[in-house]
Amino acid sequence: MTNHGVTRDTLERLAQFDTCTLSNAVERLNVRPRNEGFTCGSMVCRFPFLRPVVGYAVTARIRSYSPPVSRRCYYENMEWWQYVAASPAPRIVVLQDCDERPGFGALFGEIHARICRALDCVACITNGSVRDLDGIEALGFQLYSGSVSVSHAYAHVIEFGHAAEVGGLRIVSGDLLHGDRHGVLSLPGPVAADLPAVAEHVLSDDREMFELCDAADFSLARLREKIQQPAEARRCY
Repeated sequence: MTNHGVTRDTLERLAQFDTCTLSNAVERLNVRPRNEGFTCGSMVCRFPFLRPVVGYAVTARIRSYSPPVSRRCYYENMEWWQYVAASPAPRIVVLQDCDERPGFGALFGEIHARICRALDCVACITNGSVRDLDGIEALGFQLYSGSVSVSHAYAHVIEFGHAAEVGGLRIVSGDLLHGDRHGVLSLPGPVAADLPAVAEHVLSDDREMFELCDAADFSLARLREKIQQPAEARRCY
């Protein structure tokens, strides 16, 4: 796992942008296909009014329908917590529910959230379910999940450190993730340090288009002129 030389200052700057703007910035750098690198489908941001989160993925696979072989409670796996603590910070916990019925029970509730917050985690992402929404929202801890559940059932971690897939996004531990009310975006490590500057250009270009659309003398002719500008005039990279 590596942070690709991304400083805390850069992480804080990335958290100032919404995920859509950063997605546009990644597109401008042309480092991956445009149909990759983000969650989609049934993933729901549970607290859409919280500020964006940025952190490094810490992955695990879970089940909740059948009892764990070890009979350990949902938060009593110390090997898992040691793995979280040894991973790059700030951290985003990624849990792939591998049951045939993902989300039958919720591993992640307020106790899990409080332990995670104490370990410099800022969010949890799962295709399964979560619970204790009021208590977790009061912590300012962000959740993305496929569902919610009343009970933990037999929720437990079955393995960690392996690749996980949630919301159509394949994530490995150490991936740099950014999330807000729109969903979760994987930020390509080699260009992560460049993204704040590119995102500023994206916002500048957006403001120019907004001004054109809001102008009293807006016309399709002016829109065509703007769209037909050379690419160099509309892009910074």
